Amino acid sequence: MHHSPHVIARRDGRAGRILLNRPAALNALDLPMIRTIAATLAAWREDPEIHLVVIEGAGERAFCAGGDIRALRDHQLDGDRPPIDAFFTEEYALNAAIAAYPKPYVALIDGVCMGGGIGVSVHAPYRVATEHALFAMPETAIGFFPDIGASFFLPRLPGRIGVYLGLTGARVRGADAAHAGLATHFTPRAGLPALAQALAADGLGALAAHAAPLPPFGLAPHRDAIDRCFAAPTIPDLFARLATEGTAWAEETRTALRAVSPSALFWTRRLLAEGEGRTLAQCLAAEFALGRTSMRHPDFVEGVRAMVVDKDRTPRWSPARMEDVVPADIAALFD
Repeated sequence: MHHSPHVIARRDGRAGRILLNRPAALNALDLPMIRTIAATLAAWREDPEIHLVVIEGAGERAFCAGGDIRALRDHQLDGDRPPIDAFFTEEYALNAAIAAYPKPYVALIDGVCMGGGIGVSVHAPYRVATEHALFAMPETAIGFFPDIGASFFLPRLPGRIGVYLGLTGARVRGADAAHAGLATHFTPRAGLPALAQALAADGLGALAAHAAPLPPFGLAPHRDAIDRCFAAPTIPDLFARLATEGTAWAEETRTALRAVSPSALFWTRRLLAEGEGRTLAQCLAAEFALGRTSMRHPDFVEGVRAMVVDKDRTPRWSPARMEDVVPADIAALFD
């Protein structure tokens, strides 16, 4: 069985508990961690003593901040594709395995939950967020796209919230994540240890017993505008719709979209539109294919440099403006 020191798996009463234990890296997933989680879940499938699975992150800063994107960039720069393919193949297989898992799978999400962290939680039927949970799919800011099955689950969130989150990379706190459909339950951080104990002792009934009432949805004032604008079939149309709104929110959203990779906006919009009619398996396959082509685009290496490696937060996109993106170049990435 694969074993990573950054994944602690143990039995606790009725539950199999998985702890992502890499707090110095915000519990970001590397390939050994992915393999360990997958092997653990496979073993627990057949274990009659394990009635449900509970996954959580070590420390209060993060549940899981995503995948090890810096390492993927290094492989891309070296022209070393096999490790990249292995990472995405096994990460996406884990996402699919969680979605199809025959036993209840509960994610306890406290702190940052982005990218690959959403991948090991959102496909589960039970997702508990605290007031300190912070969800985001910020991939357009690094010249990539929301993956880990995002082209399946984002279009299925209420209205056009998923398209909004996928294109802007907007961050949503725990209660708002529950309103948006990313989480299923809201429990204060202080109640999380008791909830974990109750799950191990009593099973799923503990979820309702420990749930807190949801405060109002922070995006509620903008819901209609989100649905109007992010129903736009193209990126230029989206910018035009935002311009006609004439609100501070719309202007802030335009500014946010101007900051990310223009090319990534185009390929992400197409991917999300196509995902509306696909199964999860089809979405993961499409994301794997687009990952292979889009990572060769200069914006991926440059975006990770600016946001993760050098952290100067001033990426030099190619092209630099949405108006200069050539649709045929985007279409070629999907062929």
